[in-house]
Amino acid sequence: MGLLDGKIAVVTGAGSGIGRGVALGLAAAGASVVVNDYGVSVDGGEPSSGPAEAVVKEIQTRGGRAVPSAQSVATMAGGRAAIDAALKSFGDLHVLVCCAGILRERMIFNMSEEEWDAVIAVHLKGHFTVMQPATRHMREKRAGRIITFTSTAGLEGSPGQPNYSAAKEGIVGLTRSTALAMAKYGVTVNCISPTADTRMTQRLPDERRGQAMAPPEAIAPVVTFLASERAAHVTGQVIGVRGNQVTLFSHPAPLRQLTGREPWTAEALAEVYDHALGQDRLRRLDALKIPWPPQP
Repeated sequence: MGLLDGKIAVVTGAGSGIGRGVALGLAAAGASVVVNDYGVSVDGGEPSSGPAEAVVKEIQTRGGRAVPSAQSVATMAGGRAAIDAALKSFGDLHVLVCCAGILRERMIFNMSEEEWDAVIAVHLKGHFTVMQPATRHMREKRAGRIITFTSTAGLEGSPGQPNYSAAKEGIVGLTRSTALAMAKYGVTVNCISPTADTRMTQRLPDERRGQAMAPPEAIAPVVTFLASERAAHVTGQVIGVRGNQVTLFSHPAPLRQLTGREPWTAEALAEVYDHALGQDRLRRLDALKIPWPPQP
């Protein structure tokens, strides 16, 4: 007996990398899977149904049940089509996993509107386009599991990926909001922050790629657990996965507070700010060896 016997899942971005590993993992645990993938290159070009169909064949060869969905989740029609594929092919929907993504790296002062919009559309809007119809169905059924995907670039920032970082941090907010909205219906919503060797991380500089060499298949067991009834009590969480390491992230909370006797002036605040409040230092300043404060 698998943890997901009888369950029906939709996985976006399932044609390669982490999404492929997740689709194979859910199928191995007993789920019937809609393999959604627009079949594009890392930057979002050259769409093809080939990657989705290849993963479906792989699942079927291993004795599982799967159907392809080659629509882009950057559109409402594409997202709806992926959910409809589950309902039409398998008659229900229990699990949604959102892995689809592209990259268009550029420093913010060089980034074009098209580069910004394309990445936001696939990552952030691409979560909404499937989550909106999925939550409608799960609300009626009063059951379901949704697993979203953020990134260290979203949680900690990435200087050459402002579009990707913004989308990935936005997904965390979307996850928490949806977890709160769906809690009374018994639907859980959790977020994975993966570190793995994929087409995306292969574009990183060598010194940063060294931190990301875990295989993409290592993410699947954590997703399978969160998709199962064993995780029915877990919701609104951000969970990091790198190889054999699983990390629970904290929720943002106030560090220090400063209350004045009178309304603050800028000058009065400047006098006490450093010793009373200070800063919660950006972790990546040190990781990227960026000196701060800047030296005169």
